[in-house]
Amino acid sequence: MGNKAAVIDMAEKLRVIKARMKAAQDRQKSYAGKRRRPIEFDVGDRVLLKVSPWKGIIRFRKGGKLSPRYVGPFQIKARVGKVAYRLDLPEELNEIHPTFHVSHLRKCLADELAHVPLNDIEVDDRLNYIEEPVAIVDTKEKQLRNNTVHQVRVQWKHRKSSNTTWKTEDEMRRLYPHLFDM
Repeated sequence: MGNKAAVIDMAEKLRVIKARMKAAQDRQKSYAGKRRRPIEFDVGDRVLLKVSPWKGIIRFRKGGKLSPRYVGPFQIKARVGKVAYRLDLPEELNEIHPTFHVSHLRKCLADELAHVPLNDIEVDDRLNYIEEPVAIVDTKEKQLRNNTVHQVRVQWKHRKSSNTTWKTEDEMRRLYPHLFDM
């Protein structure tokens, strides 16, 4: 009779454990479902690709903390199933399968016209972007309390938006004397 009571007691404990586990799973599912949003893309959309799954296997230009988290943008060629997409990858990434889960993609919000090719950017040994003035467009005098400051409007190379800025004439003559020889 002792064995039968122990088996009934054990079955009751298992039933309680299963009920509590089911309640905990349902509670966690409701928390996760509130924040989850369906991510969908259309064929032809441009997306960025998350590169962390390949850490240590394939390096995208820089290493360590300077390595990019996303690369791209790439165009979506086709939808594969409910949650996967096939991308149009460049030839440098031939060894990678072109189909990715939606969790590894992020919509690219950048304007295509704003893209600057990396070959056109000049960087010095301390990784500072080198700006190069093209011409002096305009001049003006700015009156301060006790003195007058001469300013020049400079047009810069590789600047897309607002490609001219006002700089002091003395500084520009010191750094770029060739602009004033004309």
